[in-house]
Amino acid sequence: MEDASPPLLNNSKPHLEKLTLGVTRILESSPGVTEVTIIEKAPAERHMISSWEQKNNCVMPEDVKNFYLMTNGFHMTWNVKLDEHIIPLGSMTINSISKLTQLNHSSMYSLPNAPTLADLEDDTQEANEDQPEKPHFDSRSVIFELDSCSGNGKVCLVYKNGKPGFARDTEIWFLDRALYWHFLTDTFTAYYRLLITHLGLPQWQYAFTSYGISPQAKQWFSMYKPITYNTDLLTEDTDSFVNKLDPSKVFMSKDKALIPKKKGPVQPSVIEAHERMTSVLPTCTTSRSLRKTKMPFH
Repeated sequence: MEDASPPLLNNSKPHLEKLTLGVTRILESSPGVTEVTIIEKAPAERHMISSWEQKNNCVMPEDVKNFYLMTNGFHMTWNVKLDEHIIPLGSMTINSISKLTQLNHSSMYSLPNAPTLADLEDDTQEANEDQPEKPHFDSRSVIFELDSCSGNGKVCLVYKNGKPGFARDTEIWFLDRALYWHFLTDTFTAYYRLLITHLGLPQWQYAFTSYGISPQAKQWFSMYKPITYNTDLLTEDTDSFVNKLDPSKVFMSKDKALIPKKKGPVQPSVIEAHERMTSVLPTCTTSRSLRKTKMPFH
């Protein structure tokens, strides 16, 4: 049994402030946000981690282990008030150790000899330059569910090429409802930062897919923007956020300055050539004969 204290409406304890990276203060100061709630959970004991490792033949990553030694799971929610109605919106969840179960051992149906996820294995999604090799539902990968994403998919802790007793290297992947994999981060720590900075907004994991979030979710994103939407900016200098627009260049006159050209031999103008020719030609010369006369500047 897991011990869960009553929900906290504010992070009055120092370890909760550290756990949430201070995001509760950001949410509470946002317009319309109400009921920011954290369910406080007691730290996991070391024997629980050891039992999990022995049961699953996997070595838990150090950052995951340190997380569970601080709190056995994480659950934070927040609502918005629109037209006197309270709407549940944000949700941030990390399953407890007891719920950190293997995904690829479950059946799709509760019937005898029912098909499993391994029966749906599709090798058409291969690795490319932008994305590493995807996880597999069969014995090639060991997959654990971190978050059910409120039914919008599953965030998974994936052991690549896991063999019993040797599974160590992990990655965090998102499995959408169509059973396609999308890479999120290399480490649990990086994923936890993404979870916090995206404020638990609905479908935020789909921002890391090729088809993106739904139109309805975009409306919520426009109202409560993540702390950082472009994850590439996390490693850049703060100067990258500064608008370096130069108005003097943008709104300058469209009149272009004349660029002096290199002077060449001076050629007589057409008018001067015409005047010289008419002075020597007979007065009966017609315009037709004038056009047939060879001009001196040709």
